[in-house]
Amino acid sequence: MSGPATARRGTAKGGQAVGRAAGAGKRTGRVGRRPGSSDTRARILGAARVSFGERGLEATTIRDVARRAEVDPALVHHYFGSKQQLFVAAMELPVDFGTVVPGLLEGPRDELGERFVRFLLDLWETPAMRPLILGIIRSATTDPVAAGMLRQDLADGPLLALARAIDRPDAPLRAALAGSQLVGLMMARYVVGVEPLASAPRETIVQTIGPTIQRYLTGDLGPFRPATGSRTP
Repeated sequence: MSGPATARRGTAKGGQAVGRAAGAGKRTGRVGRRPGSSDTRARILGAARVSFGERGLEATTIRDVARRAEVDPALVHHYFGSKQQLFVAAMELPVDFGTVVPGLLEGPRDELGERFVRFLLDLWETPAMRPLILGIIRSATTDPVAAGMLRQDLADGPLLALARAIDRPDAPLRAALAGSQLVGLMMARYVVGVEPLASAPRETIVQTIGPTIQRYLTGDLGPFRPATGSRTP
């Protein structure tokens, strides 16, 4: 039979087909992970910094990073290999300490400790740097690679360079002592949140911790013998 009824049925069927096609197109745009693209690597690194900063290396998983980056976990492995390799790539501090140290040495020698603490607080409290610092400090107690990165970013890096530049004896010991103080500060202020240290004004920290770092770098350390690890009688 032909006529208006047939035309109406044809129109209805056509409309349904078009509707189904349109709906399928919309669903396709929402299902699945984002494909690899030019910004995939950067997106994975950003997600990894957040995960490592919040949970540390041990508790973070590749699947968690992939979920945050909205990619398939296979893409994380494709770009970075293992979780530890991803950690090294994501947690590398974008700071050239070789150019920082000469600037810290400028000014009165007896204010060096305060200048260094102020520089570190500026670094640690920069929003882009905070996840990196937290990720390294949270992970250093359980992972040797993270521990090595922490040493390189403090005692074996800028602190040792400062101690050698001011030409005081026992430079490695001085750098290690100052580094231990600053690691404790990072842990208490940023990770554990020990009050009132965690909420103390930055300049209060500078004025109180700075003299201790100053003594470690330039002061008298007493009769300690770093070669033997013992004190003289």
